[in-house]
Amino acid sequence: MSEENSTQNSEISEDMDMAAAMAAAMEGEPSSSGSGARESNSGSPDMDVILDIPVQLAMEVGNTTISIRNLLQLNKGSVIELDRLAGEPLDILVNGTLIAHGEVVVVNEKFGIRMTDVISPSERIKKLN
Repeated sequence: MSEENSTQNSEISEDMDMAAAMAAAMEGEPSSSGSGARESNSGSPDMDVILDIPVQLAMEVGNTTISIRNLLQLNKGSVIELDRLAGEPLDILVNGTLIAHGEVVVVNEKFGIRMTDVISPSERIKKLN
């Protein structure tokens, strides 16, 4: 068990270090960890290091919890009730973290999403800790 706890503590520590480095980079301060982003001649972090890292962007309409019995009974035409009201904003998530709210739009016959409310960077960093 102690091996599991030390692994979890290590992962939490790494997440906190990453959150601190990201917060410092967003505020234009050099990272205190020493292994953060490179600094340019102007003294600000070189953001080019992280700009090409892919992230998972997802739009969440809503969610619900159902039993496996009910899940197995679903078929074409089944309706699943979600925890959101019609017209309520969608959640926009990046790697599972809420970053904004938005609404569905259609552009050139393709679906898109218009951001209506963006969560502040400081609030996003607080949620990582």
